[in-house]
Amino acid sequence: MSSKSNSDKKIVYQEFGNDNSAATERPTQELPAQQQNLRIQATRAGRKGKTVTVITGFQAKPETLADLVKQLKTQCGTGGTVKDNTIEIQGEHKQKILEIVTKLGYKAKISGG
Repeated sequence: MSSKSNSDKKIVYQEFGNDNSAATERPTQELPAQQQNLRIQATRAGRKGKTVTVITGFQAKPETLADLVKQLKTQCGTGGTVKDNTIEIQGEHKQKILEIVTKLGYKAKISGG
């Protein structure tokens, strides 16, 4: 049996030439924490009745968001994730998250009811 390596693959269709995902990726401009306006809200929409605190308004790189979500998860004692430049923390932690992000230098406010 002959095994084909990755260089022997036959490409039928490729839109942008070589696999340059960095070329098609949008550049994210990293703003300082003081210039970012964050919105914190608790929502249940589309989560089967589970409450999730969502933080939106970030203009930061994914690495920065990953570090921030890790810190928020440990401070709140719950799980969480980063999705499309928003942070989702499990449970309703609006006040606690507001205190944490303002200590980090972000401008934040609670939105929604």
